[in-house]
Formats: sequence, C-alpha cells, structure tokens
Amino acid sequence: MSETGSEQKVALVTGGGTGIGGACCAALAAEGFRVGVHYRSSESSARELADSLEGAFTVRADLTLAEDIDALVVQLKEVAGRVDVLVNNAGYNVNAPMLSMKLDDYDAIFGVARGTWYLTKQILRRFMLRKKFGRVINVSSVVGHTGNPGQIPYTMVKAGLDAFTKSLAQELAGRDILVNSVAPGFIDTEMTDELPDEVKQSIIARIPQQRMGRPEEIADVVAWLATRASYVNGSVIHVNGGLFGG
Repeated sequence: MSETGSEQKVALVTGGGTGIGGACCAALAAEGFRVGVHYRSSESSARELADSLEGAFTVRADLTLAEDIDALVVQLKEVAGRVDVLVNNAGYNVNAPMLSMKLDDYDAIFGVARGTWYLTKQILRRFMLRKKFGRVINVSSVVGHTGNPGQIPYTMVKAGLDAFTKSLAQELAGRDILVNSVAPGFIDTEMTDELPDEVKQSIIARIPQQRMGRPEEIADVVAWLATRASYVNGSVIHVNGGLFGG
C-alpha cells in the first residue's frame, strides 16, 4: 500500500490495546494502514502500542454508551478523516454458571454487543458508504459455535456476532463493503492466562496442533481480509488449530 498523508487508508481496531486487538493493530500497520487503537480502560498499553506504530493514534470510548460512540466518530473525522477498515474486536466476559450469574453481568456482556452494532452503523454512515468501500471484520470465537460452560452470555454474543456478519453482508450487497468474521479458538492471551493449568491442559489435549494459538496468528487472517480477500464476504473463518472446523 503506497498511500501517504490523507490518502493513507485508516483502520480502527476496537479493544486494540492488548491481546488479539494489539496484534491486529501491528499487522495492519505493517500493511500500510494508519491505525486507530481504541481502548476503554487500557490507556497505557494502547498509547504505548500507538507510539510504536507509524502514524497510529489512540481513541477512547465506552462501547456500552451511545454518546461515547458518537464522540468517537467525531474524533475519527477530525483526526483521520476516513475509516476504511473496522475491526470489531472489543468484548467483555464474566465467567459464572448460569444459575449464579447476575443479570447485571449479562447486561454488561450484551452492552458491548449493542455498542458493536451501533459503532458499525455509524462507521458505515459516516465513512464507508460515502467512499463506497470498506471492510468490516468481526472477531468472534469458537465458543459461539461449540458452546462453553460458565460462559453462556458470552457464547450467545459471539454466535450473534457471526449472524451479524452474515446478515450485514447481505444488506450491503452490490457495494464494495465486505463483512467477515474471524473466529479464534483458544489463544494465548491475558484471558487464557487466568485459567488453571489443568484447564489449559484439557483444552490443549482437544486441539490437533497441541497448543494454543498466538494473537499474531489471528491478526494475520484479519490483515488478509483487510487487504487481499476481495471475494470473501459474509464468511466465518475459523482459526483454532483444528479444534472446530465450522
């Protein structure tokens, strides 16, 4: 990609300060994008990452709040002037069996899903539809297809995100705005670091490649969808070492 200045394409990655989101930011920057690193609470890591990527910038928003999303879109207009790729990576989870999970926990998990829907709507309206070009990449999860005990609301959200991908791709038919999902398996991040060793080993035993994935392995697929996958649309791409084939 050879664009410079205002012609340089811009990618926004939600939850971009850590884990898979951070790896996506780095991979997209390597492809020549100017990257917007979104965060809600991980300010220091988001700023550190942005400082390491040429032209990158940080934006903060609580995706459960519509007013924060509206302000974010205004900031993107002022700072970047365009958004060509939106990576919906941000998520939230609470681990608890259904019978002990609180309604507030359920609402918090689904609040981020609501924000993802609203942010995508605003990015389409303000940027992609005007340019008649865009890539929306949703980071879902293998558990949206397999289920996972103790994570029922989270699995519901991730399954819904893949349904969102398929439906939005159909709504945008005829435009050069492609919508796809990347569904990671179990990836070596802060979230899986919290798992007890015996749980980790039981997971690895079910994976044909006998290891957890790396954030960079998810980011490679995201970067491919953002740049070279011109005839992939409405698809869910599973990246899980053979744990689940879709």
